[in-house]
Amino acid sequence: MSRSSRPFRLAAAALLAASWGAASARADDMPVIKVEMRDGVILPATIEVPANTRFKLEISNTGQSPVEFESTELKREKALAGGSTSAIVFRTLDPGTYQVFDDFHPEAKATLVAK
Repeated sequence: MSRSSRPFRLAAAALLAASWGAASARADDMPVIKVEMRDGVILPATIEVPANTRFKLEISNTGQSPVEFESTELKREKALAGGSTSAIVFRTLDPGTYQVFDDFHPEAKATLVAK
């Protein structure tokens, strides 16, 4: 490596490392809202989330049967096997009330409230 390209490479490496750190910090600062799904039940029945803020919805299926967290209004769905956990990241959500349901258990419904 020539002496003239060394400062450029060091600066590029530092910039790359800083961007990784910033992305990690943003992910760590993101609110995490937990939802439990269990054999036809969604808890809590009213899921409160921050409006106009990036957040993560962490969904745990504590039951034995598969579940599918779904909202046609939000155009989001996530299927989970029994005993598994997964997440959906929402960039932002306008203030309002959105209906969610378990596509595998039609009786399981909840309301997601962004405020």
